[in-house]
Amino acid sequence: MTATTGVRRRLRRRELTILAILGGSVLVLAAAGLCLGAYRLSVAEAMQALAGQGTTRDEFIVVQVRAPRLAAGVLAGAALAVSGGIFQTLLRNPLASPDIIGITAGASVAAVFAITVLAAGGVAVSGWAFAGAAIVAGGVYLLSWRGGFSRLGGVTGYRFVLVGIAAAFMANAVLGFLLTRGEIRQAQTAIAWMVGSLGGARWPEITVLAVLLAALLLVVAALQGALRLLQLGDETARGLGLPVERSRVALLTLAVALAAVATAVTGPIAFVAFVATPIARRLVRTGGPALLPAALVGAVVVTGADLVAQHALPGVKAPVGIVTGIVGGPYLLWLLATAGRTARGA
Repeated sequence: MTATTGVRRRLRRRELTILAILGGSVLVLAAAGLCLGAYRLSVAEAMQALAGQGTTRDEFIVVQVRAPRLAAGVLAGAALAVSGGIFQTLLRNPLASPDIIGITAGASVAAVFAITVLAAGGVAVSGWAFAGAAIVAGGVYLLSWRGGFSRLGGVTGYRFVLVGIAAAFMANAVLGFLLTRGEIRQAQTAIAWMVGSLGGARWPEITVLAVLLAALLLVVAALQGALRLLQLGDETARGLGLPVERSRVALLTLAVALAAVATAVTGPIAFVAFVATPIARRLVRTGGPALLPAALVGAVVVTGADLVAQHALPGVKAPVGIVTGIVGGPYLLWLLATAGRTARGA
């Protein structure tokens, strides 16, 4: 008992240390994001501008240009990371990420439809993106159901991922059709949104994202015990008195909502939900869902990728989704390669 308690204490200390390091990394990247650019500022000048005590020029650049970009990156990164962590934990599959299984693709189809067909913009596009993600998620869930609508029926991770990948392919086909039918200017706007960018985020949209994210995370925290039980397997969770399918539906709904609210503001930033939780779990080594460390990893990944996208090449500013795609693509290939070796070994 003493040895077990000691191990738990060491793991807890490690988790707190990792959280502190990740939190500090977010602050460092935030300071860099506020200070770097064609018009450079010191950290003191940036803080004064945030507090409303800087020059008019400094306050405009920091408060109206750089801070919205930074806030959108932190919030969207955290939301996508927690969404991916819930999906991967519930479905027990590292490929179960909203950008792999069609959730963000559904949001993209609805948003591009709003841009190219309805000539919508701003908050309307965000609303359509949210609705598209929810519709695709509901369809994937229903098509993944096995065993009938009985007490022991339910959704398996393997089927959910396969159906989701098929949904993503169909969504991409619809996206191609919409882009070819839209006007050139609308198609350009849609493509910029589809890549995933923080440049278009404005304070009203960010405020809505922050409020929704806070509410969703509170519910996730309340259901984290159920998530830990489901991580042990359906039979174990059911034996411990957990209403398995009802809890799974609630958690999947939260995961979809988190991905949808982030995508609605920033577009589908690739691979953040996919890589954040595995990185967090490797860092903390607790074996649990690691949602809080994953949220901080997501914020670090998005803000760091945006700094690279904006400042790595002089005179070239790329959407953040391009950089996260460059990072996440090799990880996906590595995951598939190692999974293949594991299967052959088994």
